[in-house]
Amino acid sequence: MLRRWTVDTGIALAVLVAAEIAIAAGNEDGSVDRDWFAYLLGVAMAAPLLLRRRYPTAVLYAVSAVLLLFYALDYPGFPPALVLAVPLYDATRAGRLWWAMPVPVFFLAVGAVVLIAHREMPPLTLLAAFLPQATTLAVAMLLAALMRSRAAYAAEVRHRLNQAERERELEAQRLVTEERLRIARDLHDTVGHAIATITVQSAAALRLLDAEPERAREALVSIRGTGKAALAEMRATLGQLRSDGRAGPAAPDLHGRRAQEQNTGLHRLPELLAAVRAAGLPVVPHSELSGERLPAALDEVAYRIVQESLTNVLRHAGPAARAEVLLQAAPDSLCVEVRDDGVGAGAGGTPSGGRGLIGMRERVEALSGRFEAGPRPGGGFRVRAILPRTAPEGMPPAREALEGGAR
Repeated sequence: MLRRWTVDTGIALAVLVAAEIAIAAGNEDGSVDRDWFAYLLGVAMAAPLLLRRRYPTAVLYAVSAVLLLFYALDYPGFPPALVLAVPLYDATRAGRLWWAMPVPVFFLAVGAVVLIAHREMPPLTLLAAFLPQATTLAVAMLLAALMRSRAAYAAEVRHRLNQAERERELEAQRLVTEERLRIARDLHDTVGHAIATITVQSAAALRLLDAEPERAREALVSIRGTGKAALAEMRATLGQLRSDGRAGPAAPDLHGRRAQEQNTGLHRLPELLAAVRAAGLPVVPHSELSGERLPAALDEVAYRIVQESLTNVLRHAGPAARAEVLLQAAPDSLCVEVRDDGVGAGAGGTPSGGRGLIGMRERVEALSGRFEAGPRPGGGFRVRAILPRTAPEGMPPAREALEGGAR
């Protein structure tokens, strides 16, 4: 603020000195002698420039009015560009071009008329007299327009940089949120399936412990295997969290993510079906896949849907339930369906706010697929997802995995 006031004061003093010198040096035949009022008008032409930044148009017209009064009193004239160049520059730079344009046009036109009428100047002499004035005023306006354009361009660049920075921040927040949701879904699926399987198998082991100790031993071995597998997946997920913390919120561990995707897919379906059968749930798989490779994201989501659905069947469908897993292939999509004939909530999850259905729906919608879940007309529950084949190339063929699960 102090710097601006100092600059404005210096400009006003420079114009004042130039105006007073021009008034003192003026010499025209037929003009009145300059007096104290003429010098006072010189001060009045320079004083408004102190407010040039706040009121550029008003300052231009104020200076013009004082200059016109000076000429009207018939004092010895001086070039109008001497006092008009600065306020004309300010008004043009402030975007008041059409308000500023009449001022130089008026003074140049009136000056030309006066010279032609009183001095009978030839056209070439008149042009030589007015060309420096017109050039000075035009340069002032063009320079102001150039500075205004540069300021607007700089402001636009700053705006775009700020907008790009905000978009980067929003994108980083979105990536962090998506990564947290993905990890939450992975932990829910892994831990939920493991606990459901262990719960059913441990109950069976307790029932068989005295009557059939060998079968109870098999159940305990299966519990141990399920726990180890769940622990391995949890360690992999927590490893990603630690890597993300070192790399920053917007730079997830892509290598860890790829490794986990390669470790989670329909190729693990035989292990999943074996664990579910060991927990006492008969599962019948059906596949229409023809051995083609599935995209990695599609493969992982399909496996998670089957895993979570079977976990919910174990939890809620009842001890006499049976389940079916269907994989139906289409040229541009894969249909994953899990249905049971139980009497409980089945694959739908708990009615008390469980996140099984929510997590499956989020996974399917992340791939722009369709998700349905609800009771079957004849009893039981059905989960159905249509997944488009639009993800990067992923896992090995899934048909052999499903057939392996059937064996």
